[in-house]
Amino acid sequence: MRSEKATSIITLIVLGLGALLIACATSHTQPTANAQPNQPVTPSSSLPLRVLTDVPLTGGTTRFDYQSFDSSSGRLYIAHLGSDLMTVFDVNKQIVIGDVKDLKRVHGVLAAPALHRIYASATGTNELAVIDDQSLSVIARVPAGDYPDGVAYASKANKIYVSDLHGKTDTVIDAKTNQRVTTIALGGGAGNSQYDSEADRIFVTVDGREELAEIDPNTDQVVGRYPLTGCKGSHGLLIDSEHRLAFAACEDNSKLVVFDLETKKATAVLAVGADPDVLAFDPGLHRLYVSAESGVISIFDERDRSLQKVGEGLFAPNAHSVAVDPGTHRVYFPLQNINGKPVLRIALPSDK
Repeated sequence: MRSEKATSIITLIVLGLGALLIACATSHTQPTANAQPNQPVTPSSSLPLRVLTDVPLTGGTTRFDYQSFDSSSGRLYIAHLGSDLMTVFDVNKQIVIGDVKDLKRVHGVLAAPALHRIYASATGTNELAVIDDQSLSVIARVPAGDYPDGVAYASKANKIYVSDLHGKTDTVIDAKTNQRVTTIALGGGAGNSQYDSEADRIFVTVDGREELAEIDPNTDQVVGRYPLTGCKGSHGLLIDSEHRLAFAACEDNSKLVVFDLETKKATAVLAVGADPDVLAFDPGLHRLYVSAESGVISIFDERDRSLQKVGEGLFAPNAHSVAVDPGTHRVYFPLQNINGKPVLRIALPSDK
């Protein structure tokens, strides 16, 4: 995700925007001042989401970041950036089962079940932490550039790709040896890196150039650069390999670009909440969630390889991180401060 300085500036803007949204959108229901952490709170009536519960989390009332869900174990891994830890949450028991500490300014997090590893980018120490998913201990720390952020795993090549935002590169790490292999110059701020399992390619959003870079994991070379037409501040990225689509979130102009991985062209530019960040996709429902720094959630259904908006509204303050359990269709939002406590808000689609 974005740098801390940029986030501070944007937070001030977002607070003003949030106040305007609350004043104008009388149908939006906000958490009440006396709401308890385990008390469900109704989101905006324009969102097809029903809140099930709020589960208290460990750590302080500080910023969260990416999440990664492991369907084989039922574990959700949550980067608690402001508290320098990664929380491990059991979605079946709905309890916190542990924390991995000493991950300074942890941003990206990615579970690799086949390797029994979790990878976490620690921006405070500019490294990638390699974590054993059984003991939850850090078994290696690998230098990963200047401000490591998003993390992707190319399974066929057995390599990890880490977005280096300030260094404008992707750092490549051998998943077997936990050693850096090379760095790939991108020519702009590396946003999120994602693996397209169908084509065996890594894709990276490149801020400043407003493009999608395509990397061949076999050669670690950029083999294509494609314009994200209509995008300003390209950062968030999600790939639907099955339907050959990519979705890029544009922070600076609050847009979502739909990109066709077959034709290598942008096919649509859609409006989303102010300052979009993390995306999550439910393959069973063909539903895309776009969470934003403004707390606005945009929800789309994928139909005939295009998106149709089915809801958008103010969900909760700082609801900029989202994850989905495709088995239960539950949606997870870590929120940094609800009545003085960090919570994991769990919701379910209300229109399915």
